[in-house]
Amino acid sequence: MLPKVILSSGKDQSPRRFHPWIFSGAIKKIKGEVAEGMIVEVVSNHDEPLGIGHYSEGSIAVRIFSFEPIEINQDFWDNRIHKAYEFRKEAGLINNPETNTYRLIHAEGDGLPGLIIDVYDDTAVIQTHSTGMHLMKTELVNALKNVFGSQLKAIYDKSADTMPDVKGVEISNQLLWGKPDSEFVLEHGLKFKIDWEQGQKTGFFIDQRQNRKLLQKYCTGKKVLNTFCYSGGFSVYALAADAQLVHSVDSSKKAILLTDENIALNFGATEKHASFAVDTFSFLDQSEEKYDVIILDPPAFAKHHHVKHNAVQGYKRLNAEAIRKINPGGVIFTFSCSQAVDKYLFHHTVMAAAIQAGRAVRVLEYMSQPCDHAPSIFHPEGEYLKGMVIKVC
Repeated sequence: MLPKVILSSGKDQSPRRFHPWIFSGAIKKIKGEVAEGMIVEVVSNHDEPLGIGHYSEGSIAVRIFSFEPIEINQDFWDNRIHKAYEFRKEAGLINNPETNTYRLIHAEGDGLPGLIIDVYDDTAVIQTHSTGMHLMKTELVNALKNVFGSQLKAIYDKSADTMPDVKGVEISNQLLWGKPDSEFVLEHGLKFKIDWEQGQKTGFFIDQRQNRKLLQKYCTGKKVLNTFCYSGGFSVYALAADAQLVHSVDSSKKAILLTDENIALNFGATEKHASFAVDTFSFLDQSEEKYDVIILDPPAFAKHHHVKHNAVQGYKRLNAEAIRKINPGGVIFTFSCSQAVDKYLFHHTVMAAAIQAGRAVRVLEYMSQPCDHAPSIFHPEGEYLKGMVIKVC
């Protein structure tokens, strides 16, 4: 029998609305012995079953992964992975000759809080964000092998930097099973080398796939600046759209080397591209080049609500600099991946930047994350990526 987490009266409305987080302040008492990462049952003050999830000592005390009373065994994990697989298959991401990299499990969006699984051709990269999911590694590996069969050649764990610091739990990035076979992945027919061992996230920013494709309609014959470029995704797409010139900027020398590799992988040696290992703000301030298209895709300026104000000021400054810099009639792709900054606040921040820069700006398009990163309607916090395409007069 599972330990029971009993909620206080009036604190059961959130799980009744299928929100998967139970905060510690909502708990009245716990029946049975619990420890970090254990599977527990959540019940109301009247002992009504509300869900099953992983227990944690933090502010989010339980992350619910089932709102039904069900036995949590290997079949459960197989079914969850299979359901996610079928969803991506219906979306055209499985066995796609043009695109073989996608997100298989998007945490709460796929009913598995604390778990990310990205697929890079024949390799699945697991990233856990909770002790409970970390303790399920064996079941998850088995589920992936059972669902994918011979399609999958390797499973890698990239959780060392995303796991909470828990006493007695040691995490290291490592190959869990098999041997990777592919040297690069395809996205809309373009090639990308993926560094899941040392790279950011699980190795690639898969969530920008449709936005990179959208960029191409604005780049033909244009001078393009890609800031915070990481592995050069937007730069590759811009060159594929026959941009006149593409400059890639990132403060990380490793990122610039990876960008250059991806440019060469697709286009060989080309004079149309140049890369700069320098801070984006410094580059915008010092560069004398004028651009027709600028991509602003910074890392999250705010990972928590208590630093939201500072993040908003950072986004405002960045966008104001780009708006000042761009040629008349130019287009800016601007993004925020800060969960604490919602799309309405981001819109107003970009508006404030335009006012500060003193130029007229029109909104051409809004952007978000693709269907393999779809959030649950019951968990709005999962909609983290927001973007705008703006035209500067």
